[in-house]
Amino acid sequence: MTVEQAQPVEFTPYGDYEADCPARLGVDLFGNRWLAVIVYMLRDGPMRPGELRTAIGGISQKMLTQTLRRMESMTLIERHRYAEAPPRVEYELTEAGRDLLSPIYALGEWADRHGDAVRAAIWDADDNVENCSNNT
Repeated sequence: MTVEQAQPVEFTPYGDYEADCPARLGVDLFGNRWLAVIVYMLRDGPMRPGELRTAIGGISQKMLTQTLRRMESMTLIERHRYAEAPPRVEYELTEAGRDLLSPIYALGEWADRHGDAVRAAIWDADDNVENCSNNT
């Protein structure tokens, strides 16, 4: 989706930065380091926790479990437990979770276009801060 295709959403007035503002909820969702990654990984269908952890890489079992529980309580994913020996658990996106793929894809497109420039600017800024620290 391009900027020209995107349409701003008009929310009922909530005041400045009200905790229950829907726009703030959207920003808070993307503030979680792993939530968007898990949604993206589940885009093609259900996965077991071990498969998710392997596919994601760099996430601890504890953090994966916490994030999955939070996402389940937010109705972004569903947990399916199968009565097998040993028990099998899978997670899949709900409709709300699948709807998050659109902004995730848009953010990916943005990162593809501008990521190198942003990273370079961050590294330059970090170098400048380090040089200033060394000169004092």
